[in-house]
Amino acid sequence: MDEKTKTVQLTEEGINKAERAFGIDNLFDINHVTLNHHINQALRANYIMQRDVDYVVQDGEIIIVDPFTGRLMKGRRYSDGLHQAIEAKEGVPIQNESMTLATITFQNYFRMYKKLAGMTGTAKTEEEEFRNIYNMNVVVIPTNKPVIREDRPDLIYATMEGKFKAVVEDIARRHAKGQPVLVGTVAIETSELLSKMLTKRGIKHNVLNAKNHAREAEIIAQAGQKGAVTIATNMAGRGTDIKLGEGVKELGGLAVIGTERHESRRIDNQLRGRSGRQGDPGVTQFYLSLEDELMRRFGSDSIKGMMQRFGMDDSQPIQSKMVSKAVESAQKRVEGNNFDARKQLLQYDDVIRQQREIIYKQRYEVITSDNLRDIIEEMILTVIKRHVQDFANENADPEDWNLEGLVDYVSANLLPENDVTVDDLKGKEPEEMVRFIFDKVKMRYDEKEQQLGPEKMREFEKVITLRAVDSKWMDHIDAMDQLRQGIHLRAYGQIDPLREYQQEGFQMFESMIEAIEEDVAKYIMKAEIVSNLKREEVAKGQAVIPKSDGEKPKQKPIRKTVHIGRNDPCFCGSGKKYKHCHGKTV
Repeated sequence: MDEKTKTVQLTEEGINKAERAFGIDNLFDINHVTLNHHINQALRANYIMQRDVDYVVQDGEIIIVDPFTGRLMKGRRYSDGLHQAIEAKEGVPIQNESMTLATITFQNYFRMYKKLAGMTGTAKTEEEEFRNIYNMNVVVIPTNKPVIREDRPDLIYATMEGKFKAVVEDIARRHAKGQPVLVGTVAIETSELLSKMLTKRGIKHNVLNAKNHAREAEIIAQAGQKGAVTIATNMAGRGTDIKLGEGVKELGGLAVIGTERHESRRIDNQLRGRSGRQGDPGVTQFYLSLEDELMRRFGSDSIKGMMQRFGMDDSQPIQSKMVSKAVESAQKRVEGNNFDARKQLLQYDDVIRQQREIIYKQRYEVITSDNLRDIIEEMILTVIKRHVQDFANENADPEDWNLEGLVDYVSANLLPENDVTVDDLKGKEPEEMVRFIFDKVKMRYDEKEQQLGPEKMREFEKVITLRAVDSKWMDHIDAMDQLRQGIHLRAYGQIDPLREYQQEGFQMFESMIEAIEEDVAKYIMKAEIVSNLKREEVAKGQAVIPKSDGEKPKQKPIRKTVHIGRNDPCFCGSGKKYKHCHGKTV
């Protein structure tokens, strides 16, 4: 396990064990890519993802906890099978993997607004990011009244146990004199551990975390009253003024105790800012230990050595500005890493953003257009040109042209069998072949429109086009995500991964556009309409017919709308034509 990068992988012994367990010779063989992926996700679920830190189990479901706000993110699921691995770990029902229908980063989402502004007391530490990503300047406005709060240097203990004992002692001492205390914790797990320790000491307190957020307003309203003790995660009523009760100012105001430093200084500042608001007195104190995640990940060895040299035990903390600065520089490093990761994510998302804008613009045109025939005919013409080029390349010798292949393609995908024959195409130039086939297609299109009527035909065109665009775009998002995950390996070959991603992403987008054109051409020309298609039925999958006598609505069966032509590829995936496979008449 690498705590700095939060990654986990099998050791040599683990790889051997996996190969024995699955009865294979080489776990890294190309045939075992999926197995390897599942093993890695299982390792992440069991050793990186922590219950009551990264997620909670509620009503038989795994719910993600936002690491910055401490709130539950209902409806959000980890991708790539990680959520399913956590469900297996916690013994809750394993749900299907979700499919991404659309994707956008927060940065690109925010940049879609014409105007951007915000107000927060903790933006100064993120000034560089606001300027680089959003082109926004951060202006510091002075407080309404001078801040008289006392921010004490951090107390650092050798172990977590020593730290929590000291925290409980501090709370008990302040509680005894009636001073209200707000205790900030990084995770739900820590808040519950402290709660148990305070209960043992007989100290009455409230716990505010993602599990009982329903009482948030009530708990925060009471947090400044005399003798109140509140344990809270990051969600500690951020941005609210905690009103002090009668006689609390004389006792020193609200005491804020931090049990650990967050990765981001901004969140520490938010916790500090609960105290000493509107000129009130207050005090803040952070308790750290060398076993805290931030200290483990960044530079606790030198401090540990110093503590051992001075012969300090667990009951003696270090309190010095030098140590506090060392912790702050560790936080700056983490913030820098996180900012670089977000910046890189944005650079990669800019590739798919350009593609997204093209697709969504075209999709909007399809939805708002009254008649798609011109657009569809243009698509069909492009498809014909492409296949004529493949089978009868103008740069090749006419004797090498595969006219039988071209006729088979046209019969399977565009026109009825024998509508175009090899004899029809012989002696023609590629351009003439295109025009000949396209004229036949237009005639067939006219026949279809006469059979259905213009109104049904217009709706049919929209359904087919939207279905093709949506399904291909979903596949494309997934493919781009897969490309993104492995592209960094190109750096080992002295190749810029971002440039490679841009080039390959463009090629994949071109292929997707071609696939959309192929699907639209095929289904418009070959599909037989059994019942009137409606776009809302495509979305819901089924229609409901209301009954007048108060009975429950009866579900209407879903009818197949695509008729398989005799020359179409067989639905079983054999690669044969339907007439030579499942369409054989005995």
